[in-house]
Amino acid sequence: MLRYFIRISFLGKKYCGWQIQPGQISVQETIEKCIGDLIREKINIVGAGRTDSGVHATSMYAHFDTENSIQNKDFLRKINLYLPIDISILDLFRVKEKSHARFNATSRTYKYFITKHKDPFKIDQSFLCKYELDLKLMKKAAKTLLKFEDFESFSKSKTDVKTFICKVNYAQFVEEKETIVFEINANRFLRNMVRAIVGTLIEVGKKKISLKEFEEIILKKNRSSAGFSAPAKGLFLSDIIYDWDKIK
Repeated sequence: MLRYFIRISFLGKKYCGWQIQPGQISVQETIEKCIGDLIREKINIVGAGRTDSGVHATSMYAHFDTENSIQNKDFLRKINLYLPIDISILDLFRVKEKSHARFNATSRTYKYFITKHKDPFKIDQSFLCKYELDLKLMKKAAKTLLKFEDFESFSKSKTDVKTFICKVNYAQFVEEKETIVFEINANRFLRNMVRAIVGTLIEVGKKKISLKEFEEIILKKNRSSAGFSAPAKGLFLSDIIYDWDKIK
């Protein structure tokens, strides 16, 4: 069997998320079916992560095994004709037999887009915040995330994870004209973690939560202590980092 990595981008609006779920349309199932039909072989795709319903990706990786040798350019041209308009496979390449899209990832980056003014062209890819935000306070709060490792306060309440420990490498806000972009990179993320962090940081920006209270929320390790969960439509999985010397 040959193992291949694919790099994917997709709009999550129409999907229940990455993972296959009974009776719903997922990104994983859609890609599996299209590739399987193209190469005439039943395959199973393993993604680098499990994005939630409505979350997008500009660069996500997955792997699959096949008995067929696949030519990159011909495959990409054909598979993107098979796939729906809101999913694209950007690249395909052969990797070592035991390379794993999820377990070999060293870090992941998410971006969250907040628009300050109504823009019909961004309505499905960002969160329109109607409040005045103190961005300086939000930037200071974001930096404090690097001081902590336990992020249970920002995790979905009912989850089967064994640990809430994550190593955040950086968390920052960048202002781009009428858009505020929150970017965070970590070795792993908990379910709903980024959206919960963003919602809480917005409360800081509205001055409903102080910097001290923001740190206290993290220390409480209780989701009910944190702010609201920002809408999924503003969240993008933007990059996944690997040690490619070990993968290829």
